[in-house]
Amino acid sequence: MSAIVFLVQCPDRKGLVAGITGFFAEREFNILHCQQYTDVENGQYFMRIRLEDEGQMPTGQLETEFDGFARKMNLTWSVRYSAKPYRVALMVTRASHCGYDLLLRELEGELKCDIPLIIGNHDDLEYMAKQFDKPFYHLPITKDTKPQQEEAIKRLLEEYGIDLVVMARYMQILSEDFVREFAGRVINIHHGFLPAFQGARPYHQAYERGVKLIGATAHYATAELDEGPIIEQDVERVMHDNSPEDLVMIGKDIERLVLARAVKAHIEHRIIISGRRTIVFSEGA
Repeated sequence: MSAIVFLVQCPDRKGLVAGITGFFAEREFNILHCQQYTDVENGQYFMRIRLEDEGQMPTGQLETEFDGFARKMNLTWSVRYSAKPYRVALMVTRASHCGYDLLLRELEGELKCDIPLIIGNHDDLEYMAKQFDKPFYHLPITKDTKPQQEEAIKRLLEEYGIDLVVMARYMQILSEDFVREFAGRVINIHHGFLPAFQGARPYHQAYERGVKLIGATAHYATAELDEGPIIEQDVERVMHDNSPEDLVMIGKDIERLVLARAVKAHIEHRIIISGRRTIVFSEGA
């Protein structure tokens, strides 16, 4: 079934549910599911509403009419059509586990998206791209070449019509200009349970502190390292006799799951960014 998904946020007030659902009912849309959340502390309202797409009206007309309604109601909104698959670019360095996991989920239909290219700042994972019949672009980055290489990346993203960039253990810090241009469209996986153990070698940091839980965090990339809005996290219990290498191996499994969940939530249009936080609506709706 094709669906249309709207995400809405605005200052909280009475009558929002009736007004928004009434807009779609008047146009004979069948509402398949509606989720809402009110941030009482900050007086903000959030909604995800999924409609059955029966071709009632052209998409351009629907968006124009809803935009006029939204202006009157002071709504911020976005829309996604399930009939148009997300196009996702993978950016990698040398670690393959997250990239393999996402490519397998795409192949098996668990992730409803297209991954048309892989970009690497090293060529170590070109073999992985060949295994999945994907083009691989090797764009090595140094301090001197970073601006030019980021421009090359942007050209590739435009050429392939990319909706979402996934840093699948891409061990480079994107420039402020890049993340500003692609704000809310770049997901990074950090191999640590943020905000603890930011930066490099977080599992070794965790070992040195003798923690009993290690984790991974998927977040939107921002100009500040490891400070972007968090989408998904998970943890695993570890023991005092686990070595740093053990923590790395345990962590890889957490990273795979956390990144996949975050990407799935994004392509299903279940995430609203609100300042430094995210509102992530439940799966399966």
